[in-house]
Amino acid sequence: MDGGAEGTQQPHLILAHKLFLLTHPDVQDIEKVQLKSDVLDSIKSDGMAPLYETLAASSVLELDQSLLDSMRASNEEELKKLDEKIADAEENLGESEVREAHLAKALYFIRISDKVLEHVVKEKALEQLKLTEGKTVAVGQKMDLVFYTLQLAFFYMDFDLVSKSIDKAKKLFEEGGDWERKNRLKVYEGLYCMSTRNFKKAASLFLDSISTFTTYEIFPYETFIFYTVLTSIITLDRVSLKQKVVDAPEILTVLGKIPFLSEFLNSLYECQYKAFFSAFG
Repeated sequence: MDGGAEGTQQPHLILAHKLFLLTHPDVQDIEKVQLKSDVLDSIKSDGMAPLYETLAASSVLELDQSLLDSMRASNEEELKKLDEKIADAEENLGESEVREAHLAKALYFIRISDKVLEHVVKEKALEQLKLTEGKTVAVGQKMDLVFYTLQLAFFYMDFDLVSKSIDKAKKLFEEGGDWERKNRLKVYEGLYCMSTRNFKKAASLFLDSISTFTTYEIFPYETFIFYTVLTSIITLDRVSLKQKVVDAPEILTVLGKIPFLSEFLNSLYECQYKAFFSAFG
């Protein structure tokens, strides 16, 4: 896999990161002005009425009642259409079409996900994914449903659901499954390990995935390399760091594109601690 290849990150995961920055006390107010604009644009684009209502109630965004009413109506209309497609598929089409109709509804719930009203939207999304799984036979398609669940779980930072989904994926691989999906799972598990402070395992999983990375839906390749370098620095011995990170061609290709990361890595390895702490800052 070419480290410079373009991929598309899931929009709701980009939104989750911006929401985190928007509510973080260390982010400057001038930056939050642009973040608010970006978040509102995303909400309007996907008709995320529940999230908009919640952010307005907590004074993160200003309430525009006409906008909220319009998005609510759009949500109801879209769900009505999706239910009609499910009914039509069940009455007139085959199992494959029924599965796709249920999947479409599950993905719509994920699209309008609300981080606060998760007991409503999240459970509906998970319920639809479960219904879709019941219509699914192929192991590969079942794995794809697990990946959708993992994306939803990371959006809500529901690490219990992440852990259970990873275990479920590993059991599915006992039935079969292709290498591409197995490699993708390594990155999801690495992100989970990093999030739960198991940096050593995260580094191992990330390093195993450098040449096979295709998991653009959760973050770009540059972000993946950033996480790989950080987790490796704090877990690898000096010899392994040199061999697997400092001299790794895949990392060298991207390293200069990430501000201060090259200085951070190389100054530590070369024991230039003044430069290291400057890059660290």
